[in-house]
Amino acid sequence: MNYQIKKSTELADHQIRHILSLWEVPEWNEMTPAYFRNFFKDSEFHMLSDSGNEILAVIRLNLDFNLEIAGKRYSFAEAVGLVSAQEKKGYGSKLVQLFKDNLTQRNIESIGFCATDLRPFYQRCHIEILENKAKAILEKDKNRWISSEDDDILIFKASEETKELLKQLGPEKNAYLID
Repeated sequence: MNYQIKKSTELADHQIRHILSLWEVPEWNEMTPAYFRNFFKDSEFHMLSDSGNEILAVIRLNLDFNLEIAGKRYSFAEAVGLVSAQEKKGYGSKLVQLFKDNLTQRNIESIGFCATDLRPFYQRCHIEILENKAKAILEKDKNRWISSEDDDILIFKASEETKELLKQLGPEKNAYLID
C-alpha cells in the first residue's frame, strides 16, 4: 500500500471521478475535474492506494476552516470526507493512522467531526473524541445559525489549550463557523 498526499491540482481526472464516486454526494455527481480542482483548492487529499495506484481510501484536509469562539477567531485544518473503497478491509483505519502521524510530523492542528454511529470506528483508531460537542458548532444558513449535523468532535492533532477550548463548548458556549 502507498500513502500519498496531493493538492486538488495534482489529482488526475480519473482520481477525481473515483473520489466523487466514493463520496456519494448527489450534488457533486456532475462536478467537472476543473470545477473540483477550484472548489477544493484549499485542500489536501490524503490517499491510500494499492500497487496499481487505485485509491483504497481517501480523506480530505480542508486547510481553510475557521471557528469563532467567544469573539476570537481560531483556524484549524478540518479532516473531512473519510471513505474507503471497500469496508472491513482495514483501509480506512490504516489511512487514519498514517494521516494522524503526518499531521503530528508537520505539527498541523486538525479536527474533524462524526455522527454517533461512527464513534466506535474512531475509538478503534485511537482518535480522541469530544462526545456530543459538535452540536455547539453553529453554521450560517441564510439568515439564521443552525447546529452541525454531526455529534462529536474528533481530535486528530491539537494542543492541550485547543482541546480545553473545545471541551468547553455546549449550549451556553457556541462556536461559529466563519469564512
